[in-house]
Amino acid sequence: MSATTTAPQRAIARASTVSFAGSAAGAALGIALVIVLGRTLGDAGAGVVLQAIAIFTIALGVARAGMDSAALWILPRLAEETPSALHPTVIRLVAASGVVGTICALVLVSGAFGTGTVSDAVRAIAWFVPIAAMLVTALACTRALGGVLPYTLVWSVGLPAARPAAIAIAVTAGGGLVAASVAWAVPTTLGLIAAIAVLAVGLSRRAGEPRERFVFRGSGLSVRIGRYAAPRVVSESLSQLLIWLDVLIVGAIAGPAAAGVYGAATRIASAGSLVDQAIRVVVAPVFSRLLHQDDRAGLASVFRAATTWLVLFSAPIYLLLAAFAPVALSVVGDAFVHGEAALITLAAGSIVSFLAGNVHSVLLMSGRSGLAAGNKVFAVALDVALLFLFVPHHGIAGAALAWAIACAADALLATIEVRYLLGLRLPLASGLRALGIASATVGVAAIASRWVFGPTWLGLAVAIAVGGGALVVWARAASAVLDLDAFAAHARGRRDSGASS
Repeated sequence: MSATTTAPQRAIARASTVSFAGSAAGAALGIALVIVLGRTLGDAGAGVVLQAIAIFTIALGVARAGMDSAALWILPRLAEETPSALHPTVIRLVAASGVVGTICALVLVSGAFGTGTVSDAVRAIAWFVPIAAMLVTALACTRALGGVLPYTLVWSVGLPAARPAAIAIAVTAGGGLVAASVAWAVPTTLGLIAAIAVLAVGLSRRAGEPRERFVFRGSGLSVRIGRYAAPRVVSESLSQLLIWLDVLIVGAIAGPAAAGVYGAATRIASAGSLVDQAIRVVVAPVFSRLLHQDDRAGLASVFRAATTWLVLFSAPIYLLLAAFAPVALSVVGDAFVHGEAALITLAAGSIVSFLAGNVHSVLLMSGRSGLAAGNKVFAVALDVALLFLFVPHHGIAGAALAWAIACAADALLATIEVRYLLGLRLPLASGLRALGIASATVGVAAIASRWVFGPTWLGLAVAIAVGGGALVVWARAASAVLDLDAFAAHARGRRDSGASS
């Protein structure tokens, strides 16, 4: 492994730094949301709101109509092939998600989900589905055109910050569970306004290119987008099912209190996925461009670096969550601490899945969205079968195990397809070294600190200080083999820029 950093790696490191900071803030604010729900509504009340959020999010997977993923795939290619098509294509993408989102909203308000508080909450927030769908697609367009910062500020920071505050205000003012659900959904409107404004500014900077006449149907470009996006509707919906279906099934089998505890555990576990989100936001359009250019060496280099960073930076978070699960859950409330086994299982399953790196993004950016959709069908079917098998006997710990197995199967299928169907030899073992380093530093420190101090805040603080310090020292010593020189070069560039200003 050469110590020389490539220009794509430096660019990814720079963008990933911004994206990671936003994802870290988003993860913290996501936990703040669960804390607000747990402290103000209790485990049962939190379970009701989380189930409404689950249904909304699953509907959003359909409402996006695959347009956000299509934007990441097609816009970087258009920027090279036909820049004049960018403006009308962006309009098509955002408009399509709005139309499909409206249809989804009509389904939700029709009463298809029966009666009860959860159903009332779903109907109350249904009309925010098309707004959220257009927001996600508009932000995907900014990402595809090279703008990571708007996505980070709006989606990772602004929206997650507004939601807990809005819920706290609604509940303090005397609102119930439906009002809390509406308060969660309202900030998407402000987010859409901000996203459209940023996207309009970005497109105006490309005004020198002649614009194609806006035609929604009949063009070859629309056909290309439709063929790519159709399987993504299935895939995105199933992805959200894989994330949220557990909460709904736990609620149906074990009741809203269990759903609240399990939902809190999944939200806390999602803090470890912030690294994945940060890197995926950046590398997806890069993969699309490299695959379009058939630059296999460049693709392998970027994939190796991204996988190494993903495991090196995310595994320590999950190791700490697993060792100090009761401490993490206690911030939501004492009633949530018995979700320890579920949180440990979720953390272990996430580490295993991340060892596959960003293989899902490679598969998608190759244009094989149908394969990705098929993988999700299998993973969700497996998850559902295991949920009904495990939850009645093992409760929320069984739900976590079902999710972990399904996610591992999804990653394995994508890995096999990339290797044997696409013929791409990616450095799939690149995360193992990073996992070994994280385990030898943070993992050992976490186990030792838990043994000495018990599941306490002091023990967690000691584990972070000792394990984190050892990880930093080791990573700096092995920065070349871990592809961390890209981050070092970015940091030096910023210091040099600051010194010269």
